[in-house]
Amino acid sequence: MTPTQSAMSSLPDLLQRLRRVYRYFLHPLAAWWATLVSVLIVAFTEPLIPALLKPLLDSGFQQSQLNIWLVPLALLALFGVRGLSVFTGQVCLAKVANQGLLRLRVAMFQRLQDADLALYRQQSSSALGNTLVYEVQNGANLMVNALLTLGRDSLTLLALVGYLLVLDWKLTLIVALLFPAVAWLMKAAARRLYGLTRRNQEATDELAYVVEETALAHREIRLHGAQAAEVERFSTLGRTLERIAMKSTVAGSALTPLTQMVAALALSAVISVALLQSQHNGMTVGGFAAFVTAMLMLVAPIKHLSEVTGPISRGLAALERAVDLIENTAVEQGGTHAPTNVQGRLVWHNISVTYPGAAAPALQQIDLTVEPGETVALVGASGSGKTTLANLLPRFVEPSEGQISLDGVPLQAWQLPTLRRQFALVSQHVVVLNESLAHNVALGETPDRDRVVSCLKAAHLGDYLNALPQGIDTVVGHNASQLSGGERQRLAIARALYRQAPVLILDEATSALDNESERAVQEALQTLTRNRTTLVIAHRLSTIEHADRIVVMENGRIIEQGRHQDLLARKGAYAALFQLNALGRTSPASAETAAPV
Repeated sequence: MTPTQSAMSSLPDLLQRLRRVYRYFLHPLAAWWATLVSVLIVAFTEPLIPALLKPLLDSGFQQSQLNIWLVPLALLALFGVRGLSVFTGQVCLAKVANQGLLRLRVAMFQRLQDADLALYRQQSSSALGNTLVYEVQNGANLMVNALLTLGRDSLTLLALVGYLLVLDWKLTLIVALLFPAVAWLMKAAARRLYGLTRRNQEATDELAYVVEETALAHREIRLHGAQAAEVERFSTLGRTLERIAMKSTVAGSALTPLTQMVAALALSAVISVALLQSQHNGMTVGGFAAFVTAMLMLVAPIKHLSEVTGPISRGLAALERAVDLIENTAVEQGGTHAPTNVQGRLVWHNISVTYPGAAAPALQQIDLTVEPGETVALVGASGSGKTTLANLLPRFVEPSEGQISLDGVPLQAWQLPTLRRQFALVSQHVVVLNESLAHNVALGETPDRDRVVSCLKAAHLGDYLNALPQGIDTVVGHNASQLSGGERQRLAIARALYRQAPVLILDEATSALDNESERAVQEALQTLTRNRTTLVIAHRLSTIEHADRIVVMENGRIIEQGRHQDLLARKGAYAALFQLNALGRTSPASAETAAPV
């Protein structure tokens, strides 16, 4: 038995899986009770329809025996009550579904905020977004509506079978023979549909990831003329998704005609037996008509119950994926240390880092101490380990060996929010949210408007700010589409100024600036780095000549460190790098990639 078959193999397993999902949909209780009452009314008034036919056919056309207005008025009252109950049930269940969906989405989004960073290496952002936005929406709608159908039609079936037993228990036994056959068909379809739904989700994620990749790399794709190859890649995945969708359709569509065929066999047997009984005065015309009508009314709930397997399977698979992310995703772990005053002394002791699947370590036996207020520059060729060394500080990367401490306390002992509050980052890859300028500067805090303006001016964005129609309330656009590369980097500097963290990390902070802007921003950086421990990752060595110390890295090791003039006098690795950098014969920055090094 496959895992999929096993998952759908028993009612207890199904109920257990439903409990995992429906704990997010348990409230509001008043809406559930209103739905339950409406379902009971709809279900148990169903047999009243054929029940009204019996007296009508037996004596309704004899005016002296039946009030002429009784049946019409009863029908109007019956369908009025049923219509109101259906409306109430659907509205209340929609309230349950929408509030439950909100709780599930918020729980997922919260988990994404504190998830172990390995999650983002294992899953693409498009797959996570697809699960959070679309899959849970479809899953919730399918599951809630399917369970409404399951409850309403199960009770309707029970009420109709009860009425049939009252009319003629022998004929009812013939009808009961179709239930095991329908149950077996539903179970077989559920196994098939559950497996196909999982495959459909995986194929959809792959397709969304291709769209995400091509959207991000649209310039490179057009430059290299790779459009046709990408279209073929997309088409191949699209054809796979189409085949899975067709298999799901075939599996779901075959269930209804098979169920109806079983019902037709039972109906044929009932009619035959009823005709034989009528020859021996076993049933009146009205009784026979009521029995056949009630039996035909069984077909609709049986059909609905046979079709509910597909929505339940698809909805449960989608919602379980969301619940799995919430329950099974590892979260970042921190300690309890949360001081109010931080000096900014950093110590890397015997640090080594090896990335999963990497042939060689990114860092090897690093020993480095940075004193409070000291500015230390990291230089070296691409892949030497500079960015990895910096990423260890906010624990974006964990060391394979060794220990790092801030103010003498190991990083693992710090509360994570408190630890990360001690760092401000100005990176060459600036992330800007599609929010107001003030929101982006004060990221994570309620903006202090005067302070935001002051930081923007200090980062030499005053002229840009004056040109904005709504000032700091201007929305910068998707992926900061309204900002140039230099403006983005100055915005990152303004964000670091606003943060006022004791430790500053500058990862090629002036790489996107022209010479004039760079001079202006260097002045802002001098203000920013004053009285702060600063770690500078530099490729243009002219920008770090005045650092308190320069650390030269090669193949994940520290090979030299000292002041600029002292390192030049040694005529070692730094002197060679500086000479090449000055002559412009090579540029380490040109070889840099976005991957952590």
